[in-house]
Amino acid sequence: MKILDKYLLKTFLITFTTVFVILFFIFILQTIWLFIAELAGKDLDVTLIVKFLLFSMPRIVPLVLPLSVLLSSIMTFGNLAENYEFAAMKSSGISLQRAMRGLTIFIVFLSVIAFFFANNVIPYAEYKFINFRKNIAQLKPAMAITEGQFSDVGFYNIKVNKKSGENGNKLTGITIHKKSVSGDGGKTVIKAKNGELISSEQSSILQLVLNNGNYYEDITPKKFNDRKKYPFAKSSFKKYTINIDLSQLNNVDVDEEKVTNSNTMLTVSELNYTLDSLKKNYKTEIASYSENINQRTIIQNKTFDNNSNVTLTKPKKKLPSDILSLYDNRKKVEILTTAGSNLSSIGYSIDGSRFNLEAKQKSINNHLLALYDKFVIAYACLMMFFIGAPLGAIIRKGGLGLPIIFAVLIFITFHFINTFGKRFAQENGMTPFMGSWMSSMILTPLAILLTYRATNDIGLINMDIVLAPVQKLFQKIIANKKTTT
Repeated sequence: MKILDKYLLKTFLITFTTVFVILFFIFILQTIWLFIAELAGKDLDVTLIVKFLLFSMPRIVPLVLPLSVLLSSIMTFGNLAENYEFAAMKSSGISLQRAMRGLTIFIVFLSVIAFFFANNVIPYAEYKFINFRKNIAQLKPAMAITEGQFSDVGFYNIKVNKKSGENGNKLTGITIHKKSVSGDGGKTVIKAKNGELISSEQSSILQLVLNNGNYYEDITPKKFNDRKKYPFAKSSFKKYTINIDLSQLNNVDVDEEKVTNSNTMLTVSELNYTLDSLKKNYKTEIASYSENINQRTIIQNKTFDNNSNVTLTKPKKKLPSDILSLYDNRKKVEILTTAGSNLSSIGYSIDGSRFNLEAKQKSINNHLLALYDKFVIAYACLMMFFIGAPLGAIIRKGGLGLPIIFAVLIFITFHFINTFGKRFAQENGMTPFMGSWMSSMILTPLAILLTYRATNDIGLINMDIVLAPVQKLFQKIIANKKTTT
């Protein structure tokens, strides 16, 4: 490796490492803010918090890595151009392509590492992260309930005045509101003097044992006028046990597909295998439903002829246009009623199957997006380098001023288009391939354009193209005024 390549690689690595660490720290803070409800006030020790952060770190890399490559490229080549080092290279016969050769090899190597990281490390971390969030209440039951406020735990809202014990599983002053299945508000209230949380790592059930309390239930009679006769039912108990399904505890708002689906926990080979099964299942269900709906819509010749007082005579040539005229009024009503009922039933069946098939198609799209994302992150690193390096050479500014502005604008555009494409592809608005690669397809021409302009020493914007027509227009106006005067 020549001295120039070593110098450029060393300069780039120092800038890249610094930028990556700063950005990674910023995104970690964002992760903490997103999951603050799961961390704050839950009596978690340092070990659990560190595990939580370690499992969530790998998912940040696809965001931080391309941005770090972009910003460090702009800063590195901007500093070289600003300090006239590029001018010295060109005077020695070294072109921009030659200066970028060593760094290009490094970025290709970094892209390969990014692919293997996305294919192996991120799926494993997602698996650990999802299961950790799902089972964290089993590891520390007190986390499920916060002292002094109502906590949403499965089908219950639970409030305790005080927690005690080694793991905070001893509860005092318990008030429980049971949610209504029909969604018309809670009609059951349970109050107890004290209780205990009992859980096991081998079970997904959390037991809440209540002692010395009362059970209140609002009874809703069938008739509205009878409500005053049955205000509520009350019963007392010495011991009462509530079983809570912990698998429903951590159903939070972030990335719902990632929490409920397994696509982010799979490697490329596993995704291909799963996609093959999903597509076969999807096609089989379409064929099965098509055959079923076809059989349901076949008109049987003897449907209305059994036990009928009307005897049909086969027409010699053709049936009349109004087939109902062959029946009497009673049979007409029966036929129309049955037909209407069949149409309604078929309509409900079609709607239900449509929702089911849409859900299956959405699952296929999510798996395809997860598959393409592993390749997009690798290509994004290479693309961002060929945007940032020529841009830095053109603007001739290093440091943290103008480069940050350009980097943020470009990355926000990339991230917005990428997010929009994925959301649109999930709803089957476009193919998952287009949804994943749309941002790269849009920004790749920018990378080619900037590389071409930087190579040929052309500025970022050729103002002569814009100003020349305006200048000619003003010259004509001035000339016309002089001739008229």
